[in-house]
Amino acid sequence: MGTKYRRRVSELIQTQLTALLERKVNDPRLEMVTITGVEVTPDTKRADVYFSVLGGEEAQAEALAGLESASGWLQRELGRRLRLRNTPVLVFHYDPSLEHGEHIAGLLDDL
Repeated sequence: MGTKYRRRVSELIQTQLTALLERKVNDPRLEMVTITGVEVTPDTKRADVYFSVLGGEEAQAEALAGLESASGWLQRELGRRLRLRNTPVLVFHYDPSLEHGEHIAGLLDDL
């Protein structure tokens, strides 16, 4: 598949996952989760979904458990909404970039 197609599918998945998490998922572990990025493999059979969550390691672990628990439902909903030939399998990864940014901002404030 072409790079533009993969990028577009990644953007669509990110948009739809964000909407689903905001409006349809009632799991309290997922209330503060933000989808920060999605990367689809060249064969579009797998989507690496990057997320961030406020809180420490416990919040990260709970959010990951909640996302993995909801992954089947999320994948089905994506299939219905996006109507792709193959709906990618969702694989979730914690994205520490927001946490790192907060740390840098704190260091700059201390100067």
